[in-house]
Amino acid sequence: MPNSDVAVSPKFFNREIAEAYDGRNSALTPISDCLHFLMHLVLADQPVNARVLCVGVGTGAEILTLAIANPGWSFVGVDPSGEMLEVGRRRLEEAGLLQRCELLQGYAEDVTQDCFDAAVSLLVAHFVKREDRHRFYSAIHNRLRPGGRFVCAEISCDLDASTFPDMLKDWKSIQLLMGSTQESLAKLGKMIRDVLDVLSPADTEAMLKASGFWEPVPFFQAYMIRGWHAARD
Repeated sequence: MPNSDVAVSPKFFNREIAEAYDGRNSALTPISDCLHFLMHLVLADQPVNARVLCVGVGTGAEILTLAIANPGWSFVGVDPSGEMLEVGRRRLEEAGLLQRCELLQGYAEDVTQDCFDAAVSLLVAHFVKREDRHRFYSAIHNRLRPGGRFVCAEISCDLDASTFPDMLKDWKSIQLLMGSTQESLAKLGKMIRDVLDVLSPADTEAMLKASGFWEPVPFFQAYMIRGWHAARD
């Protein structure tokens, strides 16, 4: 779960950041555990031999939790950061799961396979520019089989809503758990507005529909983090 008081690009995730990533986010384990628990329920009807695409796979947390619970599933994970993939590859190998996984450096559109039963992208989309978000969702949509299920979660809120100042206050409490300084907390509102591309829930749902998914179903919220699942048309 990325610390959102920094601008993130593939180059940001150098070896030092990648190695420390999971430890830095360990304070948020209750949130990620809940998100993963609900993700399992959403995907519970997938075939016993399901093929799953993980976009922005990072250090492999989603593959780890899904692969352990579903021994017949296989995975393709894609991420633009080679350093993060290196950490993920090591974690999967240590867990005895790497033989069921293919890890690729790049983006969803770089995945040449299609007809995946499901796709997962957690806490990635808000780093994708608004003008590229349709392409991001469409690339995932086009790699699913008809009826395939997409599970996504991202930072999503209406920046112009009257409740935004209070939501920002709540979000600062999350960032404190992740080690943010008072200086970075003071810049958090500007960072959310000017660095991340945070869409409102309504805009996110409209974007998913425009990319070919059926009616997106909200299934998770923790402060500004919201999750949806949707099926390919």
